[in-house]
Amino acid sequence: MTANACPATTRGEAEARPQAADIFRRFGPAYLRDHVLPNAPAKALQAAIACRTAALGGHLDVCAGCGFSKPSYNSCRDRHCPTFQGQAAARWIETRMDRVLPTHHFHVVFTLPSELRPLALANGTVVYDLLFAAASATLLELGRTHLCATLGVTAVLHTWTRQMDFHPHLHCVVTGGGLSLDNEQWVACDETFLFHVDVLGALFRGKFLDGLVRAHQAGKLAFAGTSAELADPVLWAKLRDTLYRTKWIVYAKRPFGDAEQVLRYLGRYTHRVAISSSRLVSADEDAIVLRTHGERTCRLDPPEFLRRFLLHVLAPGFRKIRHYGLLAPANVRTRLEAARFHLDALGKVRRPRVERPDLVLASEPHVCPACKVGILVRQLLPPARAPPGSP
Repeated sequence: MTANACPATTRGEAEARPQAADIFRRFGPAYLRDHVLPNAPAKALQAAIACRTAALGGHLDVCAGCGFSKPSYNSCRDRHCPTFQGQAAARWIETRMDRVLPTHHFHVVFTLPSELRPLALANGTVVYDLLFAAASATLLELGRTHLCATLGVTAVLHTWTRQMDFHPHLHCVVTGGGLSLDNEQWVACDETFLFHVDVLGALFRGKFLDGLVRAHQAGKLAFAGTSAELADPVLWAKLRDTLYRTKWIVYAKRPFGDAEQVLRYLGRYTHRVAISSSRLVSADEDAIVLRTHGERTCRLDPPEFLRRFLLHVLAPGFRKIRHYGLLAPANVRTRLEAARFHLDALGKVRRPRVERPDLVLASEPHVCPACKVGILVRQLLPPARAPPGSP
């Protein structure tokens, strides 16, 4: 990987940039043939190759007047595919809008130390579950001890950097206060300060390592690849002691905007994947160039690009978005509504929702864009017999 300055681009150059789907379709089939992949990454890459192609079927809009026709192909609906995520994120935001509380919120990021990355690669589900459990327990415990209140927390897992390297961390949006433990009032915290990051980091470290040691004692950890050496009890004890001495980094800031904009802010993280077309600069047989920070770029050869992309495929059924405290499913009809009642009494009333017309399927007939007179008639296109890139 090399980083270099990337000059400003014109509109024409931006339109010529590659799409992520083009890269998967161009280089993915060869990667599948040349590499033996676990089931989940293989399926994710196959889905990205087939997304919005004839392989998945779709529909054909035909004008009965002039004969104009336009095919539209179905998306793969895989959560790792960059092509599918835009509408999925917008719809998720709309479904969660009724649960946002009219108060200030904070953005808190919990990051695993680099020493744990080899273990996380070999034990994704176990380590990620511990990350969710330790981070949420840290926030809720400090809410109880410092505010005598129950916070609302939404957490989203990310596992990548802007260079697509492996870097597990958790984005949390946390209410600026909570419902008192007796459910009788709303307890607000300062609008510029939630908890000290050193306190957050130390408590998070203790909770995570306690869970990790328990998982090791219960035989739930596998040691393979770059973590194979940790099967040695001496090296495992050395890692454990190092992690207890390491300062764990927690980052916190207050998101901008009002209460409802909090969800739109969070929507930037919920359905984001390791790469998006907007960050791609160029792609050819020798290298794929993607933008990282500002004008800086990263240059990867196609197999390395695909390898890094597949590092971030989650196990089937793994929940990368979770809700805790007032936002936990068990509290939505009870304590969350009590919190809303007390906030309303304080004059913090939620603004009326703004409907998103772009998320409503049009029911009126479409006029032909060619002749401007005829009506487009939709015909079903069945899936092709074999998706592109199938081994």
